[in-house]
Amino acid sequence: MTQNFRHPEILELARRQGKVSVEDLAAQFGVTVQTIRRDLSELAEAGRLERVHGGAMLPSGVQNIGYDDRRSLNAAAKARIAAACAAQIPDGASLFLNIGTTTEAVARALLTHRDLMVVTNNLNIANILAQNPDCDVIVAGGSLRRSDGGLTGSLTMRMIEQFRTDIAVIGCSALDESGDLLDFDVAEVGVSQTILAHARRRFVVADHSKWTRSAPARIANLAEIDTFFTDQAPPQGVQTLCDQRDTKVVKIPTLIND
Repeated sequence: MTQNFRHPEILELARRQGKVSVEDLAAQFGVTVQTIRRDLSELAEAGRLERVHGGAMLPSGVQNIGYDDRRSLNAAAKARIAAACAAQIPDGASLFLNIGTTTEAVARALLTHRDLMVVTNNLNIANILAQNPDCDVIVAGGSLRRSDGGLTGSLTMRMIEQFRTDIAVIGCSALDESGDLLDFDVAEVGVSQTILAHARRRFVVADHSKWTRSAPARIANLAEIDTFFTDQAPPQGVQTLCDQRDTKVVKIPTLIND
């Protein structure tokens, strides 16, 4: 396989997995590790990947990857995480759902729930839950972010402050080794913090790729969360933190084709 064909496939693997390794890529493409290192260096020089020890990952920087790309990243795992989260949400509950592709998956998993009230700053979630006639949907208005249908800003936060829901379900762009939930947009972070402050129980939904990413703005820490739904065990230090602070970790088994 020539370099021109390898580069797009390497980028697609990085989008799906969050990180790629030199050894795995060399085995997959049947080339030497030196060849793969050159490929990764060229992609890094072009700003497409960021070199890390043993491989490369999507650039962290201060800007998130495209929303459509995020939808396809670990989509099967997100759907199973969402199903596990939805199973912990009873009929008749009130909840917040924030911006994110995993929270969109949670919305799809709630389509058969009854007597729900959902407050969201995500137009995509509002459109999904509009298909459930037993769900009252309240959209927290604000400044529209066209790239992902999100609503943010002081107007959004003031509207969210008018509610006290049973459950908040939030996603994030990255998770670091101290258990901090991170995001790229400071305005979105403010909304997520307001959501957490006005819910009786707090859920976080995030797949394993978030451990290999970085983002500049802090939302909260897993120690402040009631239940964390994911598809792979977190780093041992984070698991210890969750155990010490009574944050329940619900790990969904990873399937071969995830």
